[in-house]
Amino acid sequence: MAIVVQKYGGSSVADADKIRNVARRIAASYNKGNKVVVVVSAMGDTTDDLIELAGKINPNPEPREMDLLLSTGEIVSSTLLAMALHAMGFSAVALSGPQAGISTDSAFSRARITGIEPRRVVKELNKGNIVIVAGFQGITPDNEIATLGRGGSDTTAVALAASLKARVCEIYTDVEGVYTADPRLVPEARKLDEIGYEEMLEMATSGARVMHHRSVELGQLFNMPILVASSMAEKPGTIIQGGKSMEQGNKVRGIVHDMDVAKITVTGVPDRPGIAAAIFTPLARAGISIDTIVQNASVNNITDLTFTITEKDLTRAMDIIAPVAKEIGARECLSDSKLGKVSIIGTGMQNAPGYAAKMFQTLFAQDINIQLITTSEIRITCIIAEDKVKEAVKALHKAFELDKV
Repeated sequence: MAIVVQKYGGSSVADADKIRNVARRIAASYNKGNKVVVVVSAMGDTTDDLIELAGKINPNPEPREMDLLLSTGEIVSSTLLAMALHAMGFSAVALSGPQAGISTDSAFSRARITGIEPRRVVKELNKGNIVIVAGFQGITPDNEIATLGRGGSDTTAVALAASLKARVCEIYTDVEGVYTADPRLVPEARKLDEIGYEEMLEMATSGARVMHHRSVELGQLFNMPILVASSMAEKPGTIIQGGKSMEQGNKVRGIVHDMDVAKITVTGVPDRPGIAAAIFTPLARAGISIDTIVQNASVNNITDLTFTITEKDLTRAMDIIAPVAKEIGARECLSDSKLGKVSIIGTGMQNAPGYAAKMFQTLFAQDINIQLITTSEIRITCIIAEDKVKEAVKALHKAFELDKV
């Protein structure tokens, strides 16, 4: 019997009717002869509600207590789902992350999985049980509960699938798969039948919300096929897997955008060894991730340094950078939070010229100014004004004819 790991997001288990619908889907997979392990997120907006409640009690709660609080959301949904399966006559058992053998490091609210010992899960499967695991959580070396941060349940599901050597990891959400662009912005966007890990990883890190990049990294590392599909409709989804794409007619596979972008420019920076380390080391210590970095050519040993971060980190970053800039003798720090980014992604672009030029020409034709450019082998990203992002996505999707197979 093959092992199948399924994951259901918060919108899929938001109320009693949806939980029963998920239970029926799980039962259908079980009745096909599969051993089924299910990972669930917290119901609906439960996590946001718990964060808001905690803030009313204490504006600065201790990270340990906060993680213990937030882990309860997934416990609630996993136990209710097990109860729904019991009511349908199926044997099921709900397990917390620690009970399922998920170990993490000690970084509260952003922990990483360090290992999985799935003996309990295997034991329950061998009894004939459907195993429901609370996602987003694990146990630290000090026996504390830690949560995995954004996308944690996706990461839990793929990690469990890899440790159990499952046939596939199925991610069920409120979208029908991976699209060539956000269908809410581009109605002509086309659902992809399949996509490679490398392309999906670039899409996830560039703003696509379908999958978290950590879960895609795990899938690629362990060569675990990942199906992304809707929990609301019986329609084929998108399979994320290795190997060459079957849709190479168009070298660009997708247009991805992200509105959560802010820019900091440190002007009048002395151009000497150690300056970049002096600027970025304090940000790294504060857990602030840097995306794009651009340094102008030095004139009289003076330069300007620009980098982008998420908008939510802007205030903290400016508080850190301002004193550093003064210490190194820079002129001033400037910031802009009204930015977004748009990217074209596709492995076929690696050895094919003209894609950057076509992207820049398309944006020029829409009178969209490019503030920064960053690239990888399979991605070209432009930082532009926030209010131009939607227009850019639509224009690029049309220019690269992504509505056509």
